[in-house]
Amino acid sequence: MSHWMSRDELSMQNRLRRSHYEVLRDELDQYVLDYALTGSYKAFKAAGVPYPFVEKRELKPRARIPQEEYGEQKAFLILFVEDSVPSIHKKYIRFFDVNKTTKANLFKNKAIPLSSHFDRNLKYFESRKFFDLMEWLLPVDYALLIQREPASKTRDRFSLSHFHVRVDWPIADAAEDLARRLRYISKELYEKGESYAEDLQKKFFEYYSMPVMAGGRRTAAIVAAQFLRKLPCISTIYAGSSETRATIRISEKDISKCILMKLNAKEMERIAQENLLSLAAFKKNYLVAREGNSGVAIFQATYVHTSQACPPEDGKLRELKPDLHWLRVESQHLLPRPGVFKFAPLPYPIIYS
Repeated sequence: MSHWMSRDELSMQNRLRRSHYEVLRDELDQYVLDYALTGSYKAFKAAGVPYPFVEKRELKPRARIPQEEYGEQKAFLILFVEDSVPSIHKKYIRFFDVNKTTKANLFKNKAIPLSSHFDRNLKYFESRKFFDLMEWLLPVDYALLIQREPASKTRDRFSLSHFHVRVDWPIADAAEDLARRLRYISKELYEKGESYAEDLQKKFFEYYSMPVMAGGRRTAAIVAAQFLRKLPCISTIYAGSSETRATIRISEKDISKCILMKLNAKEMERIAQENLLSLAAFKKNYLVAREGNSGVAIFQATYVHTSQACPPEDGKLRELKPDLHWLRVESQHLLPRPGVFKFAPLPYPIIYS
């Protein structure tokens, strides 16, 4: 059973909040793609370094990611919560008065340019300059927390409430929580022995489409995603990795990875024809950059869980079978470039071609 309620189970007030959250999430999706992918591409070009395009084999579940970090690739972590995170959880999602997005804290931590005029309303999603604040804070270590403003009584306001947010829940506890929910254990991670516990921790990473040796932000992202299941609301985690060159998005329904993909002239012509578009319309609305006769577009792979990674229908305990996959590719699309309003994602199944 899900930890969050579907729309049909919500009061009219909370349905409105859910709608507001989802509209803002759509807007945040666009910003993150532009910042993480288009922005990184421009950084590589400015440095005179060829962009390291991701190979399609790296998008398969259980794929091995080359362990090489690219300094020009933007890394970040964002936690976006539909409601407010209760203060009792500060032990593990560490948001305190010292890392609130107040003028004093931001200037003290040199998180924003000293020459900037700071408006306290900048932190609210409705502010015209909200994404200016995001731009300043995303390079800061650890995570940004965007959540509903609990003090707002008359309407739902979402704000970037805290920066420099550490995620300090142990990986073993996160794996135990997931394994218990999926009924691979009844109480404790080590109840079936050390080897079994180690396998469960490996499967925890697979559950969130991460390699076992994933770096700090990616590990923090999946631990945060598991911890936020304790809340009776939905949440979305965004992570950017300098190794994967991908933007990872973990929501209540699925997991997706977005990368930059290079398309040659013939591929662009074929895609345009198959989708009843003119080549000019395709290039205008889907390419974020051009390299000679080739184009660069955003590719999205979306993953869902197999039956092995879902709670059993009968609720009974079961044995882990490590060789069985916990994740499969659900869909593959080329996305319109960020900011394009009238064009939809185009199906582009290439991972297994």
